[in-house]
Amino acid sequence: MAHATVEWTANLEGKFDRPALLRLIADEMRLRSDGVFPVGGIRVRAIRLDEYVIADGAEPRDAFINIDIKMGAGRPAEFRKAFFDQMFAAVRAELGDLFDREPLALSLYVEEAEGWKHNTIHQRLSRTA
Repeated sequence: MAHATVEWTANLEGKFDRPALLRLIADEMRLRSDGVFPVGGIRVRAIRLDEYVIADGAEPRDAFINIDIKMGAGRPAEFRKAFFDQMFAAVRAELGDLFDREPLALSLYVEEAEGWKHNTIHQRLSRTA
């Protein structure tokens, strides 16, 4: 399991390639985790935030993109550090000059989660492999 939720402020509408960012995060988890994240458990979603306050609220251009990642417990600390350092760098590169064009805060938080799930996507993937 690796689920990513990308929150972004509405004032960034049309200023970055959201589908490309979501695909990048999914591809990072799928292609660069050396199988640590099972492909069938990867989820990436975006939530546009229409109501928010940033800093002192004085600058309407202030914006943020926050990425929250939940993953099952047990991944080694060394893996988490190396993988998410690299992912954060890839996300920053994907956003390119957005940091120069807009007052922008980017954050990435990772949480180990315990949960209950039922997923038949793994079966579909094993049949097509």
